[in-house]
Amino acid sequence: MASDPKVHLFEEVAKHNKTKDCWLVISGKVYDVTPFMEDHPGGDEVLLSATGKDASNDFEDVGHSDSAREMMNKYYIGEIDPSTVPSKKIYIPSQQTQYNQDKTPEFVIKILQILVPIFILGLAFAVRHYTKNE
Repeated sequence: MASDPKVHLFEEVAKHNKTKDCWLVISGKVYDVTPFMEDHPGGDEVLLSATGKDASNDFEDVGHSDSAREMMNKYYIGEIDPSTVPSKKIYIPSQQTQYNQDKTPEFVIKILQILVPIFILGLAFAVRHYTKNE
């Protein structure tokens, strides 16, 4: 590593997001992993998916070996300016609709679904009964 590391802006690092030009931010350090793209065991897609963000969690979740961590030293190109790294978005669940305790409209519809066919059936029987007696 250099004795006086260069400090990179996050916006600058985020521009390097292609197979032929790929930089990653891991634990506050910037790495130019372009030469490693073809050799990465997970493929270049894994590295490309970690561009444009702080890839520390992605890197740690995989459980890289000690030799992989040592290998990072040769790709180190500087530090990231922490003030330029966007804050992580916190998931805030949407508000649920309030429970409607007044079920009157639904109740009326259910009653009508039962009563209307019974009324029609009763009307049909009444019409048949009065027309049959005559």
